[in-house]
Amino acid sequence: MISRYLYNNIKRELDQLNPKVIAIYGPRQVGKTQLAKMLLEGRDKVLIVNAEDIRFNSVFSSQNLATMMNLIEDHETIFIDEAQQIQNVGINLKILHDAKPNLKIIVTGSSSFEIANKIQEPLTGRVKNFFLFPLWLKELKEFNSGFQLKERINEFLIFGLYPEIYTTPNKSDKIDHLLHLGSSYLYKDIFQLTNIKYNDKIVKLTQLLALQIGSILSINKLANALNISHETVENYIDLLEKSFVIFRLSAFSRNKVKEISKSDKFYFYDLGIRNAIINNFTGPDSRTDLGMMWENFVIAERMKKLEYERVHKKRYFWRTYNGSEIDYVEEQNGILEAFEIKYSNKKRKVPVAWSKEYGDKYSTINFENWFDWVL
Repeated sequence: MISRYLYNNIKRELDQLNPKVIAIYGPRQVGKTQLAKMLLEGRDKVLIVNAEDIRFNSVFSSQNLATMMNLIEDHETIFIDEAQQIQNVGINLKILHDAKPNLKIIVTGSSSFEIANKIQEPLTGRVKNFFLFPLWLKELKEFNSGFQLKERINEFLIFGLYPEIYTTPNKSDKIDHLLHLGSSYLYKDIFQLTNIKYNDKIVKLTQLLALQIGSILSINKLANALNISHETVENYIDLLEKSFVIFRLSAFSRNKVKEISKSDKFYFYDLGIRNAIINNFTGPDSRTDLGMMWENFVIAERMKKLEYERVHKKRYFWRTYNGSEIDYVEEQNGILEAFEIKYSNKKRKVPVAWSKEYGDKYSTINFENWFDWVL
């Protein structure tokens, strides 16, 4: 059993006398349900609610305290899995939490648009959010040395770090499971919970994004390639972000004349899912997209570190109109740090334009030093 980094943080909140409602959200299949069940171990009077069970669903969408209490009775903790399936679940949890503030409530969800609409807004000030990523390398150090993890980097670049994929020893089984995840299952929340006019277009858009990870993308070019409107592409990208398939870096700029300011680069939360979308599981040595995958992997692992350790840094990339570029920039309290991410051990000098404008806090993250940076 792999210990998740969030476990202790959530447990501290759960052990409070009057805890807030705990919301664990993140991509499908990253282990939210398993984490919640680990948190419930050893606790008495626990009620586990399957949101897809119509009996439970009707109770927790009733907006009737007596109806909910008739089910809860003397239970001290309740766990609602995939809470976004319940109509008006946030309003019902607000009613329940206000009436019984010592009741411990855990909910999970795999789509932030539903979490935001149904849980966050009604529970403002009453909810504590925790985001669960695919496995973080630091979580794997319990069973692996740093040397062993570095030795497996090629595996992580190709198959990613979803828990079930990581614990599956057979390569063919890994591929089969990833292809399943990368098919319609990946879009389940989007197709179920929104009115998508062209299902095939969002699938093709995801494929285009997968082929261009870490590239500055033109929304207009994507729209033209898919024969849909600019607004529809923007909407579909937003849905892919909110269902935790992709995340973006925006351009950093303080000099509107010289620097690109309204562009984005997109990355995948998990490279296994990305490789499944383009159906390419060949090894790194024979790939033309190795640099792209490496950049995605390192930035995603760095993001896990910052989010889990509650280091509040804004994240960007930087580029000038004449082509000077930095892969990754962090900003905290007005202090900027720039990073060039390279698979090779070759170090690159700080771009003159960056140095003149923002200083020399600049590092190259490469195959020699990446491990400490993401842990």
